[in-house]
Amino acid sequence: MTQDFAIIREIYEHEYSTEEFEVELDRALETKAQTIIVEPARLGEDTARWIACGNCLHKTAVLSGVGCLVGGLFWPNRGIVFLPMGFTSVVCAGVYAISWQFDPCCKYQVEYDLMKVPKIPLHSLTTTTPVVLVRKDDYRRKVLQNILAIAAGSFCLYKIYKWHS
Repeated sequence: MTQDFAIIREIYEHEYSTEEFEVELDRALETKAQTIIVEPARLGEDTARWIACGNCLHKTAVLSGVGCLVGGLFWPNRGIVFLPMGFTSVVCAGVYAISWQFDPCCKYQVEYDLMKVPKIPLHSLTTTTPVVLVRKDDYRRKVLQNILAIAAGSFCLYKIYKWHS
């Protein structure tokens, strides 16, 4: 069951309110809400930081994988050019796969332009700086990341094998 949007309200009713905010966010992620509005500033910042870190790992894996393959194509005998990039691609893709791939939060991106999300009831929010998470299909980007990391790692292993045989 997917719903249109979920709002994590910043209402402090008792000393365990921050834990309740986290539970509400987890519940919204599990229901696969298209848009999640996070009012509590700290929770929103932590979630945005977590997503940005996953995005950084993904982009590093992809770009270093491409760099490895292109570097290996143009300078096939200069391992110093492409081996570090291949290693970086494999490590970043591996860390992403272990830490982010199965986290429901990785299906979301932070939307900074609130005008792109017209269904948000801005008048009912209790903060002027909510963190807005929008659900995105990440299947293609994960496939691209994994193919490039495997190709870069395989290419590096092949070159090392050829040099030492």
